[in-house]
Amino acid sequence: MPDTFRRPVLPAALAALLDQRLSRLEAACRQADVPFYDDAGVDTHLLQVLLVSDFAYETLLRAPILLGPELVRLMGDPRHADARAGHLAAIDDEAMLRAELRRFRKREAIRLIWRDVNGLDPVESTLAGASVLAECCLEAALRHAERQFAARHGHVRAADGSVQRLVVFGLGKLGGSELNFSSDIDLILAYPEAGSSDGARPLDAETFFTRLGQQVVSLLAEHTVDGYVYRVDLRLRPFGSVGRVALSFAAMEQYYQREGRDWERYAWIKGRPVAGDLAAGQRLIEVLRPFVFRRYFDYTAFAGLREMKTLIDAEVARKDLAANLKLGPGGIREIEFVVQLMQMIRGGREPALRVRGLLPALAACEQLGVIPAQRARRLREAYRFLRRVENRVQMFADQQVHDVPAEDEARQRLALGLGHPDWPALKSELDRQRAVVAEEFDAVMAPARRAPEDRAAAGWAAVWQDFVEHGVRARVLAEAGFDPPEAPAAALETLLASPALRAASARARARLDRVVPALFAAAADTAAPAPCLVRLLGLVHAVARRSAYLALLDEQPGALKRVTRVFAASAFLAERVTAHPLLLDELFDDRHEAAVPDRDAVEAEIGRRLAALPDGDAEAEIEAVQDARLAAAFRIGLDFLAGRLEAVATARALAGVAEAVLGSVLRLAERDLAAQHGRLPGSLDESSGLTILGYGSLGGSELGFGSDLDLVFLYDGACAQAESLGPRPLEGTRYYARLAQRVVHYLTTLTRSGRLYEVDVRLRPDGGKGLLVSSLDAYMAYQRERAWTWEHQALVRARPVAGDVALGRRFAEFRQEVLAVPVDAPRLHGQIVDMRRRWRIERDRSDAAQFDLKQGRGALVDLEFLLQGIVLEHAVDAPSLLASGNSADLIEAAARAGLLSADQAQALAAAHAALLGRSLSCTLDARSRVIRRDPDVERHADRVSTVAAALDFDFAAPSR
Repeated sequence: MPDTFRRPVLPAALAALLDQRLSRLEAACRQADVPFYDDAGVDTHLLQVLLVSDFAYETLLRAPILLGPELVRLMGDPRHADARAGHLAAIDDEAMLRAELRRFRKREAIRLIWRDVNGLDPVESTLAGASVLAECCLEAALRHAERQFAARHGHVRAADGSVQRLVVFGLGKLGGSELNFSSDIDLILAYPEAGSSDGARPLDAETFFTRLGQQVVSLLAEHTVDGYVYRVDLRLRPFGSVGRVALSFAAMEQYYQREGRDWERYAWIKGRPVAGDLAAGQRLIEVLRPFVFRRYFDYTAFAGLREMKTLIDAEVARKDLAANLKLGPGGIREIEFVVQLMQMIRGGREPALRVRGLLPALAACEQLGVIPAQRARRLREAYRFLRRVENRVQMFADQQVHDVPAEDEARQRLALGLGHPDWPALKSELDRQRAVVAEEFDAVMAPARRAPEDRAAAGWAAVWQDFVEHGVRARVLAEAGFDPPEAPAAALETLLASPALRAASARARARLDRVVPALFAAAADTAAPAPCLVRLLGLVHAVARRSAYLALLDEQPGALKRVTRVFAASAFLAERVTAHPLLLDELFDDRHEAAVPDRDAVEAEIGRRLAALPDGDAEAEIEAVQDARLAAAFRIGLDFLAGRLEAVATARALAGVAEAVLGSVLRLAERDLAAQHGRLPGSLDESSGLTILGYGSLGGSELGFGSDLDLVFLYDGACAQAESLGPRPLEGTRYYARLAQRVVHYLTTLTRSGRLYEVDVRLRPDGGKGLLVSSLDAYMAYQRERAWTWEHQALVRARPVAGDVALGRRFAEFRQEVLAVPVDAPRLHGQIVDMRRRWRIERDRSDAAQFDLKQGRGALVDLEFLLQGIVLEHAVDAPSLLASGNSADLIEAAARAGLLSADQAQALAAAHAALLGRSLSCTLDARSRVIRRDPDVERHADRVSTVAAALDFDFAAPSR
């Protein structure tokens, strides 16, 4: 919607000035024999233009033709300048083109003013219109220069013989399609590859495109009797004003890889091809993307921004620019810094943030939650207001100024044109909006501000420097509280001897010299200083070559504290972070504290990441799935450690993550197999007719951290009767075998981020001797006719976790049927008890001092066997037992069915939660699940054994 427009009430002197100017324009039209379009509505709009812009008045006075019959059509046209620029391409004479470009720019500038000041366009449309106008002029100038050069020098040919064109990149406001009304244009010139022109006077490519670019600049920037079109700034190119005017793509890539600086990364956020070979330009943008947007969350952006802001603040102080709308406190640049900082940090991982233009980028930041909604709303409102004021200041005289005018009359006209009754009212709103921006900017930058070093921090810095200069001394560490000191000392020696440390730049070494003492201090304040310091030093060693992660610890004190807390509490999560530093972002991202990632959320995140990748790169796709899985599991671990998630819910959440991964991997495998072999007749586009069953911990929704997956693959026999419909057809059973193999391969393949999951498929019919994948009919026949009791026990926890929904529903119906068959209870009890006793003999690692949380007497497996026995014995009369294979759900279902007393159910539920919680905690701290016996564990184990014995499942008794 356009900005709210209110017609001002003019003071008498100002009204008289505008009437005088209107009369002079009418006289100029009469003298030029131009019929003045004096419709009352047009008069009112024209007076508003005259109020706001001396430039518009002077232009109309010199070119009264603009006030003729075409006035209403031009000023009422909502389209940008490219809709009216076609005639420029037909001008061959250079002098005529120079004149027409200047007239065209002025004519279109008057249109922008007219529509802006009369409330016909919102500020975004005005900024976009100014950008399109510049692009039109650039393209027209370039094409004219190309024709001239082709006549003299021919064309520069690529290796394949095709004609190369110059690529003009727009940076800054032009690149973001948010050009000021009177702005110079920041350009970088490039060409695809080296070579020579093929004309009578050949030139090498660099010389050709350099001269071509200089001619384009001349056509636009040279002052003539008609003025100029645009001031052109080429100083943002590699090596600045001393660098070559035009570079090949290869030279550009090499420069930014080796020499690129932080401010250049910020500049290229908005960089885009605006004239010439746009497709080739986009290819270079893709090549430069890793320079601008790092693969990892990049907190070096804080340092770069801080340095740029320091330079700007120094310039503001030196030139007394405090009131500058762009550079002063609370100005437009601070809004840009807030948004671009988020783009720089996260753009490598979040494709949605790689947008140009502040408002689209701000919207993406808000949607992703990296800028809170209230902050985004306040910044958006302030940005629109400040850009509108800035544009009006520039429209006044078509000058690139960013300061509010000092003259009282000009200030009054500015205020009235913006709908305020007077200058004090506008000044009040301007001050309010700038205060909002300054407050939000300070809030964003606060974590990165350097706090004064206290005495304790200085002490740790001295310890570190002593180690660096004289070697690590274990005694010093022990006296500092890192006892036993041997492991921390060894970790420090490893770090100091690492090639990454020796090869570090001065800047990286300075950062390390700040980070390590901070880690000393943080670890010393934990309950386990020595193990925590070892883990933290392992992280530093792992990321020593990745400045982004050291920057995170250096720039974000809050992040360092969170890292320390987690590393002190969990060896498992510390190992995960060290192996996958991308997880550092999860440690302090407050967006993740509100909700536990469930299957739908994880699957959506995986889908979003996959959508940003090119098709066919299987390794990159598995990496993307792995990144999402690691992040989700890590967040669940953080929630469990923080007490936000109890044990049963944690295990369910981990199972949900695995289901999301299985569903995503199955779809990738189906897509790839269909590309090679087509689909089977009768299968649907969204499903191939395969379903994946989860057994064991996955099927029971009780997955642990680092658990493997027990999987069984079933296919629809009706779909396997024919060959696939593809270039390399496969018979149905082979098709499903290949599909299952591909799923297992994707799950277990070793990538840079490790494996998705270890997979166990031995629970399928006939175990390791059977086929990897079975038809549902064959599976059903096996379960009815040949399955052992222990296989029916396993079936209690089995459920579909991915794949064909209809087939999964048929399996669930069959499961209920086979588990509800009447049984010989005494025989069943004997078989289950004997099986459990054999397992304990083979697997229980308990002794008089230690207790096996999984296999011990009264431990988790005893509880599982007890619940499976209840289901197999009573499901025929209590079908509600078959609704879930989860232990907590089964305890509740058995109690509701009257198969457990209230006391028994309460005892089993408490034991299950406590033992599962202990097991998860052991995994998180990388400890064995064989723990020292304590009264709490003994009490829960005794209660499980007591209930089991009361129900004639005495797992501790001798074999029957």
